[in-house]
Amino acid sequence: MHYETKSHCKYLIALHVILVVKYRKKLLIGELGDFAKRQIIEISANSDFNIEEIEIDQDHMHILITIGTKYSVGQHVRRIKQAITQKLWQAFPNLRQQFWKEKTFWSDGYFVCSVGN
Repeated sequence: MHYETKSHCKYLIALHVILVVKYRKKLLIGELGDFAKRQIIEISANSDFNIEEIEIDQDHMHILITIGTKYSVGQHVRRIKQAITQKLWQAFPNLRQQFWKEKTFWSDGYFVCSVGN
């Protein structure tokens, strides 16, 4: 991780984000987890944040991201959750069996904490 520089500031905003699958279902095993990981990396390529590390457990995901000063943490997390949910529902139509008719994948909240350098 390195410091970012803009015209009037120098910063490094590194965050540890944890996203949890709705109802703590153990769905991030194997192909679905790998797909979600690839999608986050793809989303970061077109966004104002960088992925430093990603670790996937059975029912949650740890992401270490560095963000800029333009958007809030909540806006970044919302973008990640919405984009991954859409792509998962397109790629894995059998998720309907897990979540009834609800087009959801993540629980409502998230965990975030700042990480020192």
